[in-house]
Amino acid sequence: MGDLILVRHGETEWSRTGKHTGRTDVPLTPAGEAAAAALAPMLARRDITAVFTSPARRAVETAALAGLDNAKVDPDLWEWDYGGYEGLTTAQIREQRPGWYLWRDGVIPGDAEHPGETVDQVGQRVDRVLRRVAPLLDSGNVALVAHGHVLRVLTARYLRLEPSAGRLFQLDTGTISTLAGEHDEPVISSWNVPPST
Repeated sequence: MGDLILVRHGETEWSRTGKHTGRTDVPLTPAGEAAAAALAPMLARRDITAVFTSPARRAVETAALAGLDNAKVDPDLWEWDYGGYEGLTTAQIREQRPGWYLWRDGVIPGDAEHPGETVDQVGQRVDRVLRRVAPLLDSGNVALVAHGHVLRVLTARYLRLEPSAGRLFQLDTGTISTLAGEHDEPVISSWNVPPST
C-alpha cells in the first residue's frame, strides 16, 4: 500500500499574518514560491502515482512549483470555509468573542461567497477525498496539495478520529507530511517536514 503525502501550500500574505484564509484566493508570496519549489527534490524521491490539489491558486501553484505534474483539482480539498471570520486574525475575532477557539466554537455565517462550515462538514468533505484515494493507494503513493486546517481534519479522519481532533496537528506552510499504515492500522510516518536545506 502506498503512502498519502500531504503538502501544505507555500506562504501567502494572509497566512504570514495569521488571517483566516478559506475561499479567498490569495497568491503565494515570493517566500511561499521559493518554499514550494524547495519541496521538489523531496517529492522527486517519492514514486507518486496521483496528485490532487485544492482549486485555490495557492495550492495549484504550490503543486506546480514542487514538480507535482498532472495534478487534478478536487473541490473537496478547499480550505475550511470560515464564513464571517474570513480574513480576520484570531486576535481580531477574540475582540468580539473573548476566548474564541475555532475547533471548539466554529465560525459565524458570512456572505454568499463565505457561508461558513462546521468542523463536521469539513470532515464530510475529507471523508469523500479519503474514499476516492483509497483504491489509488493500492498502486502507489498519492499526494494531496491543500491547506492547513483541511489537511489537519483529513489527518484526524485518516486516523479514525473525530474531525475536531485536527486541532492536535500543527501544520506549517510549505511542508510535507506522510500518512501510512503499520500492521493494518493508520499512522503518521512523518509530520510538518520543511524543505531540505
